[in-house]
Amino acid sequence: MTTNDQLTVGLPKAGSRGSTSGAAPLKDNHYQLLQLVLFWAGAILLPLGLVVIVLGWYGAANTPYQYDQLSYLVSGGLLGLGLTFTGGFLYFGAWLARIAADGKESSRRLADTLLVLADVTSRAAATRDDGVDVSALPVTAGDGTTIHRRDCALIAHRTDLHPVGENNGALTTCRVCRP
Repeated sequence: MTTNDQLTVGLPKAGSRGSTSGAAPLKDNHYQLLQLVLFWAGAILLPLGLVVIVLGWYGAANTPYQYDQLSYLVSGGLLGLGLTFTGGFLYFGAWLARIAADGKESSRRLADTLLVLADVTSRAAATRDDGVDVSALPVTAGDGTTIHRRDCALIAHRTDLHPVGENNGALTTCRVCRP
């Protein structure tokens, strides 16, 4: 088990909605499906438009009559130009969908990293340099007569906490945190 695995044991994943087996990667992943559809539509329409433009030019170049050239210009040139631009815009849409998916993935990873960092820092703040768990040390609040753990919910808002000394015979233990 690596150090990263040890840190993430028991921590929630920020972007997860449950366990997925990975058998159908496009199921319930609409952004990736949209990107794939846009990419393949652009991959088909852009070269098809270029082929239609070349066929329109070839037909217009091989006829001596102007009315035939005009029909080749309209059917081949303008249709091919429309297909080429449509394919280019679909490629652009696929690129934008990819950027959105990458942003979503990096946001999820950042949230996971922040959860791990928060867990590590909370564990580090709860222990001293010699390994003693600070939250388990008994304290009293002000001039109180009750011993609490430092992390007790009853004294969490207090700032006047004092560690319990040697003479704690007259003090009672808290019934909530039971130090």
